[in-house]
Amino acid sequence: MRLLFITSNRLGDAVLSTSVLRHYVETNPGIKVTVACGPVAAPIFEAVPGLERIIEMPKQKRGAHWWKLWKSVAFHWWDIIVDLRGSATAYVLPGWKRVVLSGNDDDLHRVEQLGRLIGIDPAPEPFVWTAPEHDKRALELLPFDERPLLVVGPSANWIGKTWQPERFAETIGKLRSVGGVLEDAHVLLVGAPNERDASEPVIASIPENRRTEIFGNEHLLTVMACLRRADLYVGNDSGLMHMAAASGKPTIGLFGPSRDEHYRPFAKWGCAVRTDWSYDKIIENRTSRFSKEVLMDTLPVDKVVLAAEELMAEYRMEEGTHG
Repeated sequence: MRLLFITSNRLGDAVLSTSVLRHYVETNPGIKVTVACGPVAAPIFEAVPGLERIIEMPKQKRGAHWWKLWKSVAFHWWDIIVDLRGSATAYVLPGWKRVVLSGNDDDLHRVEQLGRLIGIDPAPEPFVWTAPEHDKRALELLPFDERPLLVVGPSANWIGKTWQPERFAETIGKLRSVGGVLEDAHVLLVGAPNERDASEPVIASIPENRRTEIFGNEHLLTVMACLRRADLYVGNDSGLMHMAAASGKPTIGLFGPSRDEHYRPFAKWGCAVRTDWSYDKIIENRTSRFSKEVLMDTLPVDKVVLAAEELMAEYRMEEGTHG
């Protein structure tokens, strides 16, 4: 059986789409998979079981990327064609079954919508596969001791969604403090290469011997392997937040000018903490739709710390772990 899986250019949406891919991989042993997606998202699919090929689709003028995709796959027979970008491509390729996402349902989380698309309720949680080399590299990067691991994603692809660095620093300090929920934790800071400078105040707030940084200098699947070793992730609404949720570890996503009902961390131990202002109020009060201002002002530190304490208490009670 062969599957053509067409998914997003964006990392976060691609991670959410693994809910669908997971279903087909787990219910069809031996399935052969071809993934078509954007270059940023491509690395997260490199360890998919049964992977034959990843086709990168950088966006081109006049939809030329779709024409190139068609030429790459048109001379194969596909048992299943999944197109989560709603193009016409699935209908002009030779195949048996077609699953095409035609639009978004604003009454559902995006993963719940994907579950309905494939007729699965509840929807499978997203999952990102890693290979042994990524797990090995994670062990090399992170300290091997009894201290808890706090992973922090202090950046995002839009400044409006980025919580202030000084509030991240204060939150980390409280979580790591004596008697804190992650006392004396080692901190892993993650982000894209172009996001490190903006994260510098957060980085500088943590002693050098108590921190590790990954800002685009490691493979995304190595980041995923690190996330699986975490005790807690705290970060802005971003692709890395969705990766953290897919790790199965406690994940807190911070929301302001994005809709947590659509994009909250979709996992058993996922938690969305949003600004005191609603999404609609934030959008109504921004200076313009092209604003470069931070729109997370009404999210206080204590609200995030309390959410972390409550989430970790529940997780430790159920999982039987202590810290």
